[in-house]
Amino acid sequence: MRHLQREQLIQILDKQPLFRTISGVADTLKLECYVVGGYVRDIFLERPSKDIDVVVVGSGIDVARALAKQLGRQAHLSVFRNFGTAQVKWRETEIEFVGARRESYSHDSRKPIVEDGTLEDDQQRRDFTINALAICLNAERYGELVDPFDGIMDMEDRIIATPLDPDVTFSDDPLRMMRCIRFATQLNFTIEPETFEALGRNCERIKIISAERIADELQKIMSSDSPALGLELMFSCGLLQLILPELAALHGVDTVGGRAHKDNLWHTLEVLSNVVKEQKNMLSDASADAPDKSLWLRWAALLHDIGKPRTKRFDAALGWTFHNHNSVGARMVAPLFRRLKLPMDERMHYVEKLVDLHMRPIVIADDVVTDSAVRRLLFDAGDDIDDLMLLCEADITSRNQQRRQHFLDNFKLVRQKLIDLEERDRIRNFQPPVDGAEIMSLFHLPPSRTVGILKTAVKDAILDGLIPNEHDAALAFVRSRAAEMGIDNCES
Repeated sequence: MRHLQREQLIQILDKQPLFRTISGVADTLKLECYVVGGYVRDIFLERPSKDIDVVVVGSGIDVARALAKQLGRQAHLSVFRNFGTAQVKWRETEIEFVGARRESYSHDSRKPIVEDGTLEDDQQRRDFTINALAICLNAERYGELVDPFDGIMDMEDRIIATPLDPDVTFSDDPLRMMRCIRFATQLNFTIEPETFEALGRNCERIKIISAERIADELQKIMSSDSPALGLELMFSCGLLQLILPELAALHGVDTVGGRAHKDNLWHTLEVLSNVVKEQKNMLSDASADAPDKSLWLRWAALLHDIGKPRTKRFDAALGWTFHNHNSVGARMVAPLFRRLKLPMDERMHYVEKLVDLHMRPIVIADDVVTDSAVRRLLFDAGDDIDDLMLLCEADITSRNQQRRQHFLDNFKLVRQKLIDLEERDRIRNFQPPVDGAEIMSLFHLPPSRTVGILKTAVKDAILDGLIPNEHDAALAFVRSRAAEMGIDNCES
């Protein structure tokens, strides 16, 4: 973090020409005016920030109107009188204006009762000390930092703390608990002990927050460089159990007769970290593009084992088993996405698909890697095969180095076979070269189960390598199989 004097802050502010214009407008109106919050924090952390918030001791709407008038036709003004705020868009810049205010809350709502206030009142209502910084924009004090809660010191110590009593801060607006964990995750900061204890005491308050708001913070945690850190913090304070109980249920180790299974929550977070690490490696390659589905691959990693608590059994001969946990987990994805108001579209289906298929490459890699098994994997995974393979390699967290290396070596063989078979057989996303319409025409059949059986037989024959993925070979196979089934009204 940078240690900045007032002169340096002035130089930084002047890189954004609107600040001097706002300064002149505020002075003309004789109103105190400050840039506040995340924009100021990110100046010291040397992070890019597009969100510019300006607090006016008085009417923020009046300053916004005067600014828009001075900027002329290039400026677009939006006034939200019910909220006492206004926004000015000018070229590529958006600035939010609000009057300084103080807030009070009722127990059953995060919507505050708002009154006009001082700058100090406004800074006290901020969620964390690092977000309570303000820089004056008035000409006489231009560039002066106002830091009543030692936010600069907390940034130096890499600490997340609240300006006031954290129990009050979190009880008033429980979404701040998710924001606390999100900032700690994004910035790799430590949550101050008293603040963290308050998270645990107030976690049940998260129930009054809408799923959309929670999901927005959760997505920011999942998009960070270390999402596993945020999820571990959520578990430690009790938020995970309330927001993602399916994931929290993975925690714990059962032992029977001295035989224990691993803790599947910590395993899952390790898998997620492995996926993130590999995504970073891919992006560090100058020739690689950012994966379009990177966020949803992380969700697949997070949810890949959620079926285990429902399928856990102890077998005296086999030990702990989790048979079909992949298919059970896949069926849990849609209800989970629906509850969290996550998208119920192809992104959800992508996560479902990877959860369902995540055991397939491992089963193949643990046995003889046959062409037939790899063809079927490629057919079922389609264009998501590379993401599936990445997830499965990330899923190898065994501390037994010999077993781990066995899987990784066999995964290399699986990957090579995928390349070879795709080049030779064109299996990815293929449709059988003889379709249902041709079968019905050929044998004078109506739509029926018989047509489906013949279509499936052609597909299986190609995937098993019995015939090539070609029309003439498939047609000959259909004629032969139809004859075996006693369908003898075939055209010659």
